Amino acid sequence: MDHVRWANRPQVRRPIVIVAFEGWNDAGDGASGAARWIAQHWAPDSLATIDPEEFYDFTATRPEVRLDDNRHRVIDWPGVTLMQGHGAGPDVVVVLGVEPQLRWQTFCTQIVGVAQKLNAQLVITMGALLADIPHTRATSVVATSDQQQVINRLGVQHSGYEGPTGIIGVLNQALMRADISCVSLWAAVPAYIPAAPSPKAALALVQRCADLMSVSVITTDLEIASAAYERQVNEAMEEDEDIRTYIHELEERYTATEEIEVPRPDLLVEEVERFLRDQ
Repeated sequence: MDHVRWANRPQVRRPIVIVAFEGWNDAGDGASGAARWIAQHWAPDSLATIDPEEFYDFTATRPEVRLDDNRHRVIDWPGVTLMQGHGAGPDVVVVLGVEPQLRWQTFCTQIVGVAQKLNAQLVITMGALLADIPHTRATSVVATSDQQQVINRLGVQHSGYEGPTGIIGVLNQALMRADISCVSLWAAVPAYIPAAPSPKAALALVQRCADLMSVSVITTDLEIASAAYERQVNEAMEEDEDIRTYIHELEERYTATEEIEVPRPDLLVEEVERFLRDQ
């Protein structure tokens, strides 16, 4: 059964499809923040939604009630939206929503079907994880694929992870089985500030997407938000000596290990794998 509800006819040709989910895969709203930025700037037009009825436990992810401009009551259901646009180079489709609780295989079949219908040239899935990194350093993004031709073409890594997975892992497997090129991006968010939205993670993911798309990108708004984020965290930590000591130890470890300001990709892969296993 097709659960995709098309709002408009596709206006894109061989797009790059970018996917992110709120929830377990989205520490600091890094992935969803990046997807919203990309949708706003590169894919502002509505394309479709995925009917949420079969995929969500509404007692766990509740719909919300609001009043519209005419003071009429409207219920907004959790779900997934698809946006389209012509991007900064290749056409782009953004898939964004709340991670579903139910029928993951059927759900992933819907997204695979969309990618096939649109003849997508590449699917980029995005996630963000909590890791032992200092907020004062540039946010690193690890890029992996299980498809050797994608690894060779885009210079990403092969993931040897084994253990618990989320919807991103299930979707990547479904895409691979359908012979659709896919890359998974994960950004690191400091574990000591898990609740704060991280524009630095969103910025890093947007920039890595642009790299994979071979386009230049102007991210002044995210850069300003990232600077404000770092300043606010510094101020919040100023009176906590234990946290200051911990951050200093993280900075020293990164300097001693890497001799540069960002961690090696293989170390971040280890952080991703540890994060997934611990959930």
